Amino acid sequence: MPSQPRHRPKRQFPTAERKIIECDLDTCVHCGKPLRPRKPWHMHKTVQTLQGPVFVAGRSKECVNLDCSHPGQHYYAGRVLLISLPCSTYGLDVLAFIGWRHEREHQQLVEIQHELNQRGVVVNERNVGKLYRQFLALLGGLTERKRQRLAAVVEQYGGLIWAMDALEPEGHGTLLYVLYEVLSETPVGAIQLDHPTAEELVEWLRPYQALPFPVLATLSDGEEAILAAFRTCWPGAPPQRCQSHWLSNVAEPVLKADTQLREQMRQDLGGLPAVPQQAETRVELSTAESDAETPPFWRLPGMPN
Repeated sequence: MPSQPRHRPKRQFPTAERKIIECDLDTCVHCGKPLRPRKPWHMHKTVQTLQGPVFVAGRSKECVNLDCSHPGQHYYAGRVLLISLPCSTYGLDVLAFIGWRHEREHQQLVEIQHELNQRGVVVNERNVGKLYRQFLALLGGLTERKRQRLAAVVEQYGGLIWAMDALEPEGHGTLLYVLYEVLSETPVGAIQLDHPTAEELVEWLRPYQALPFPVLATLSDGEEAILAAFRTCWPGAPPQRCQSHWLSNVAEPVLKADTQLREQMRQDLGGLPAVPQQAETRVELSTAESDAETPPFWRLPGMPN
């Protein structure tokens, strides 16, 4: 019987989809000057999701204004938290799937493990239990450790930037709303709701609104309920749109027009004959012929003709 490795072997996902997440901030929170993208990734990992493995990398930005009170300040890509929690290689949709199956459908952890394995997620029963505890901690909201981390962010940046997004994991049944702080990349809390109203989100955000920390801005995907909740809880914080969602909305009509153009070109040009290909003929020259055609400037004095 072959011996088993003492440590978990490194998992390989050569066909994993690549996602490079950019920082959503465009200007420095201290001086208001444009930020410059940084070439190195501040994080990268391969995450297992219900849709398959994904290679995720975060690209940060920095302030290059020498007159800024915090020159060289780095700003990170906080949206990586919408894919997986820090120091975790499993997606948030996997956590939500485990929580839904265990709490709503009363499945055992080993049953959830088998179902995840059938979906292509490499996980054992022990890790399913760990992921379920992470899910409960995320739903638990603010802890003292998170509060201390937020206080450190306020001291460094002068305030917080709250962001919220809704996930709809496959087989989950309800939406998972995740609240995180952008500058520190801290997932603060989550709640399971079925298409909530702004009032329901405001009620959930009340404990975070009561924190004694200034809020510099808010970030969302443009959902009206989230925007209304942010305006109610932090009316003085300017709202900002997530760049990936904004670019997707901008590209949507362009993609539609491009699809129509390609279809029209296919109909108009599809009946044309193919371009003929001329076969290449190779002419073999003898040695004498080659020497005869050699340009005279290649011959040195004294060389035979």
